[in-house]
Amino acid sequence: MSTVQSDAVAVESAGLSAKQARILRYLRENAAEKTYFKSRLIADELDLSAKEVGANMGAVADAATDIDVEKWGYSSGTTWMVTA
Repeated sequence: MSTVQSDAVAVESAGLSAKQARILRYLRENAAEKTYFKSRLIADELDLSAKEVGANMGAVADAATDIDVEKWGYSSGTTWMVTA
């Protein structure tokens, strides 16, 4: 099974939208390198708005089984703490 197919199956089984799946994939790929993520920086990387990231992060946090996503703070934008 290809990565694209496995991503599609994971998205469908978790009930995530394509946008939410992109955010989750980004967090999984970068969680080993850093712990704190600002919504606006995630948005810049994924060509989304910070508001879109924040609005979808709840569903992403609920669906993520291999990482923990926690709203950490709001100082010049929302910061998320992600641990693997």
